[in-house]
Amino acid sequence: MKLKTGSEYIESLKKLKPVIYYMGKKIEDVTTHPATAPHVRAAAMTYALAGQDEYKAMATATSHLTGRTISRFTHVHQSVEDLIKKVKLLRVLGQKTGTCFQRCVGFDGINATYSVLFEMDQKHGTAFLERFKKWLIRIQDENLMVVGAMTDPKGDRSKGPAEQADPDQYLHIVERRENGIVIRGAKLHMTGAVNSHEILVMPTSAMNEASKDYAVICSVPIDAPGITMIFGRQANDSRRDFKETIDVGKPSFGAVGGEAVIVFEDVFVPTENVYMDGQTDFAGLVVQRFAAHHRSNYGACKTGLMDVLTGAVTYLTQTQGTAKGSHVRDKVTEMIHLSETLYSSSIACSAEGVPTPSGAYMVDTMLANVCKHNVTRFHFEVARLAIDLAGGFIATLPSEYDLQSEEVGHLVKKYFSGVEGIPVEDRIKIGRLIEAMTGGTAMVESMHGAGSPQAQRIMIFREGDLDKKIKMAKALAGIPKRETV
Repeated sequence: MKLKTGSEYIESLKKLKPVIYYMGKKIEDVTTHPATAPHVRAAAMTYALAGQDEYKAMATATSHLTGRTISRFTHVHQSVEDLIKKVKLLRVLGQKTGTCFQRCVGFDGINATYSVLFEMDQKHGTAFLERFKKWLIRIQDENLMVVGAMTDPKGDRSKGPAEQADPDQYLHIVERRENGIVIRGAKLHMTGAVNSHEILVMPTSAMNEASKDYAVICSVPIDAPGITMIFGRQANDSRRDFKETIDVGKPSFGAVGGEAVIVFEDVFVPTENVYMDGQTDFAGLVVQRFAAHHRSNYGACKTGLMDVLTGAVTYLTQTQGTAKGSHVRDKVTEMIHLSETLYSSSIACSAEGVPTPSGAYMVDTMLANVCKHNVTRFHFEVARLAIDLAGGFIATLPSEYDLQSEEVGHLVKKYFSGVEGIPVEDRIKIGRLIEAMTGGTAMVESMHGAGSPQAQRIMIFREGDLDKKIKMAKALAGIPKRETV
């Protein structure tokens, strides 16, 4: 790996020249801007762990393409062991950052694309996978961060891509040239987009023949001509703009993943970076495999966040003198129970993984959807319990300016103190951390990241094999086989 440390990753971003806007103004350097720097530091942790002996086995892998040591975030899963190591790594990163570290979408996009291209080439006699491999080897060797770009604006959702009044509501090919294609459209909610190196564009849904121009997979540098990004607002982002520390809750890392809109205005993509061009019969499979990989992750990274939240509220009860209460212990126990139950879902769908025809391993899709659906419930319940135990304290804290004020600072310290011997600043800091991890965009992201709860319910029903279950029940009840009326 050329980018072996977090600092080298950060320095590499300074060499890029993407067009990024936030609050109506252009961001010149994502590594220093108060809105984006915390997300850069969170992503840098994925690089830092790869160099630490304790985590190296989880954070690195051996490339099946080159035999070289690479970041796990650029690896194509080759075994169940790979899938499980990924889960363990994501939990640790959640614990280290308390937020999204942003490399999973590109990671899962790489794996979904790799396996699907193999099958697509087999059917159509194309050679897209070989192109993709060449790109992937560069990504691996340079340890580049890839943003997976899948979600389109979708416009009128009662209509398909080719039926939209505005054809740009789904990203599509507007021109085919001898040396490449030109694409136009946008991708929304792109986690880690502003601090990635490359964009992996993928279709957002199954396509019919009329939507041929929308069935496209390609890779583009984030600073390619024609790309504009608009960085989204987050809960309490104005606190960062004022460079407050305690009030932010997590001074070093961002609230969620740092999402952005990526707009493609007639962006040229060379032929060597085009990996799907009109093969509508495989667009849906890319989405399905990506979604399963991505949903399996949530039982790991969110467990890491829940670990931090459980530790934070436990410490807060200690500062308040309530830690020994039986009801407190019971609620903390429930938080632990929910966290470990969620983690077991992520381990399970990985342990039940199977190889695809390409040799790349795929998680169990049913269990992956169950895993992510559990996140939409368990994470909220852990947050609810944390807020319950913390009390109204976290919602009514005076600001850091009041704490430091010559006029009222002594009053804040006096009336927000807890157990003797524990500095009031410590109680306030941990309260702010709980606030940051239970409110605003963090909860929205857990509910809708990797698809809404309904998306998992659809897949769970589809994967449920009800016909087989009906046969089991009929056999035990002694109901003979009959022609269906």
